[in-house]
Amino acid sequence: MLKPELLSPAGNLTKLKIALEYGADAVYASVASFSLRTRSAREFNLEIFKEAIEYTHAKGKKFYATVNAFPFNSQIEPLKRHLQTISAMKPDAFIIATPGVMSLAKEIAPDIEIHLSTQANVMNALDAKIYHEMGAKRIVVAREMSLKDVVKIKEQIPTLDIEIFVHGSMCFAYSGRCLVSAVQSGRQSNRGSCANDCRFKYELYAKNPESGTLFRLEEDEGGTHVMNSKDLNLSAHIKDIIESGAVDSLKIEGRTKSEYYAACATRAYRMAVDDAAAGKFDAQIYAGELNTLKNRGFTDGYLVNRPFEKADTQNHASSLEEGTHQVNAMTLDGEFFKCKYKIFPGNEYEIVAPLGAQIDECENEISQIFARDGKKFIKFKKLVTKKGKEIAEIHSGNENEVNLGAKLPKFSFLREEIK
Repeated sequence: MLKPELLSPAGNLTKLKIALEYGADAVYASVASFSLRTRSAREFNLEIFKEAIEYTHAKGKKFYATVNAFPFNSQIEPLKRHLQTISAMKPDAFIIATPGVMSLAKEIAPDIEIHLSTQANVMNALDAKIYHEMGAKRIVVAREMSLKDVVKIKEQIPTLDIEIFVHGSMCFAYSGRCLVSAVQSGRQSNRGSCANDCRFKYELYAKNPESGTLFRLEEDEGGTHVMNSKDLNLSAHIKDIIESGAVDSLKIEGRTKSEYYAACATRAYRMAVDDAAAGKFDAQIYAGELNTLKNRGFTDGYLVNRPFEKADTQNHASSLEEGTHQVNAMTLDGEFFKCKYKIFPGNEYEIVAPLGAQIDECENEISQIFARDGKKFIKFKKLVTKKGKEIAEIHSGNENEVNLGAKLPKFSFLREEIK
C-alpha cells in the first residue's frame, strides 16, 4: 500500500520543528503577506522563513509556501516582489488560490510547483483539468467534495496530485468563501484576517411586520452558536482513503493552534497512515489521541457523506470544548521544561513524545520516570529551576525553566487526564 504524504501546519518555527519531529512528511507556512492566516504568519519574518525552509530541507522533508489570499489591483506589484523574494528561498511549492496569481508565479518562478488552494473550490474533473493544464501540479480539493468524486478526478487526470483535508477547523461557508467577518468587523475573510464571527454566540429574533412585534427565539438564555461548525476528524477513514488510491497528501489544518496540537494531530495521523500500511489499523487509538485536544466537537464532514445526509456538523452549544487531557508542560531541549498549566511534586504526568523515541525509566532525587499500561509517566519529587532555585509548585505564568531530572526526547509534552 502506497502511503500518502502527511502535511502538517507550521504556525511558527517551533511548531514547524515539532510537526517534523512528530512525523510530518511536509509542512506549510507563510509570512504575513498574501496569506489566509496573517495572525500566525506574523511569527515568520523573512529571515526566519528562510531558516524554516532550510531546516525542513535538511530533514529531508518538503516545505510549501502559502500565497493563497485574493489580491486587489493595488497589490499586484507588491505581490510580484513577494513571489520573487519567497521563490529565492526555494520552497517546494506555492499554495495559490487564483488563476492570475498562478500565472504570475509560473512567470516569476517556473521551477517551483503550484498547488491549487482549497479556496479555488475545485469540485469536478473539468475544473481540475483546466487548472492542471494551467500548471497546477496539485489541487487541494474543497472540503465539501466526496471521496467518490476525488477518485473520479484521479482516474481522469492521473498525473494530477490530489490533497485533502483530514483534520482541523471547518467553515460555516462554502470552502471559506465567507463575508460575515468583513460585514461585521471589517476584517476580510478571504485576505487573511477573518475574525471567526461564525464562532460567536448569537441571539435570533423574529418580527411580525403587521404588528411590529419583536421577540427572541431562544435555545437557551445565552443565545446559540448557530453558525459554529464542528472540527473535521477523518482519522477513522484513513485506511479507506489510502485504499482508494486517489489521494496523494493528507492535510492537517491549524497554523494558529498550539504546539501540542501540532504534535498530537501529526502523531495521531502518522500512526494511522503507518498502521494502515502495516495492516494493523485501529481507529480507536487515533480517536483517543485526538480527543485529548481542545476542539469544537468532531465530525467526519462530507468526504464519506453528502452534505444533505449530515445533521451533526454544527456545534450550537459552544465555540470550544475541552479535550480529555490537560497539557501541563513542554520541553524544547529534553532537559528542562516550561509550565503550560500547573505542575506539582507528587503528581503523575504522562509523557507524550515523538513516535519511536527512547524514554528510559529512571529515578533520582528530582524525578522518577516509570511505565504503566504501555505509557511512560514522570513524577517530580521536587521542582528545581534552571538557576537552581527550589519551588513548591509552578503555574503557567511562571517563565522559569525547570529541571526534568532526566533526559526526555526534545519537544516532549507532559499531560494529565481531566477528571
